[in-house]
Order: sequence, then C-alpha cells, then structure tokens
Amino acid sequence: MTRIALVDDDRNILTSVAIMLEAEGFEVDTFNDGQQAFDAFCRKMPDMALLDIKMPRMDGMELLQRLRRKSAVPVIFLTSRGDEIDEVLGLRMGADDFVKKPFSYRLLVERIRAVLRRHEMAGGAAAPGADDQAVIMRGHLRMDPRRHTVSWKGRDVTLTVTEFLLLQALAQRPGFVKSRDQLLDLAYDDQSFVDDRKIDSHIKRVRKKMRMVDPGFSAIETLYGIGYRYNEE
Repeated sequence: MTRIALVDDDRNILTSVAIMLEAEGFEVDTFNDGQQAFDAFCRKMPDMALLDIKMPRMDGMELLQRLRRKSAVPVIFLTSRGDEIDEVLGLRMGADDFVKKPFSYRLLVERIRAVLRRHEMAGGAAAPGADDQAVIMRGHLRMDPRRHTVSWKGRDVTLTVTEFLLLQALAQRPGFVKSRDQLLDLAYDDQSFVDDRKIDSHIKRVRKKMRMVDPGFSAIETLYGIGYRYNEE
C-alpha cells in the first residue's frame, strides 16, 4: 500500500484529506508542522509527501530543501492561490507538482496518481528489455532508469522523478528538439492545469544539479520559442 505523508498546520485539511486518501486505498501519516514531519522522515521515508508551504517551526520550502539532500521522494505542494513566486521557487528546489487551495478531492487524487505513475516509470516498472528502460550512455552522462540513477563524469547526480524523465526524454535522442508541449505530455498526464513554465523550471533545476558536479555542463540547449535539445558531449 502506498504511504503518503500529509503535512499541513490546518487540522481540517489534515482530517478531510486523510479520510479521502484512505478511502482511495492509500496509507496516510499526518503531521501538523514541518519539523515533526522531518523527524519522522528520518526514521522512515514515505512513498510521497504532500506539503503545505506556510507552516510553523519549519515551512514547506525548508522541509523540501532538507528532503532533497537525502531523497528523491515525490513531493506535491498544497499552496494558496496567488503564491506564484512560491510555486516557481518550489519547482526550482525540486517539487514535482503543485495543487492550489481550495482544491477538489478528485483533482488532488488524479495529480497524486499521475506523479506516482511517473515515479514508477522512472523506477523501471516497464517490462525487462524495454528500450526506454535500457541504460543510457551519452558522452559523460549515464542514466539507469531501473535504478533511477544518474551520473555525470562518474559523479552521482540526484534528480527528482520529473527531472529524471525530462532528462531521459532529451538524452534518448541527442540532437533532436523536444518542444515544451512534448515534454509536458511526458511529465504531466493532464495538462489542463499546467503551463510550460513548469518545464522551464524543471530544466533549470536539472542544469543546476549538473553544474554542481561540473560547472562547465552545457549539454542541454535551449532553443528559444521552440524547446530543448540534448547535445552529446
């Protein structure tokens, strides 16, 4: 059973969302502040985390930052409408998706399932021998979809599920351009609530992580107004 950590200082949200998720077959752990959640995550990491942004003791952004130092667990932020700056910042820090409050339970469940499907894809849920699960070697880049591992020049790089899938899509066909719409199709099952700025934020995050191990990384090229291309180095 998939275990979801729900972190929010609003007890009404904790209660109602937990009941809804349990009715959908998920196991739910609830926490009313970020510090309490992080202490629990250090003992046992959940399969997914739903995080509020504004919380006492440790807010959602700080909790995400600490999580990303040790895990690529999928994270969805629950955020108030109008927090566009927080949304962009969260994506750059490694969040997988955002759901704005007030939200419908149906929408939240669909977004959870979509992120979990991406996580399964990146983790190698496809049948053995499938082309999209083969180890990818592109110059200094090595990607193993079954193990969800990435290395550049022999140094490990930790990517979130969405970041992994986007880099995989680009690296599978070096020199070919992927439009933002094509990358949206890959990263998000339902585009009706998503704009292409999320793709830009994810790509910037991938570049930043790569440059942490190699400041000269330039394999991902932006074609302004068109999309992105992976150039094998």
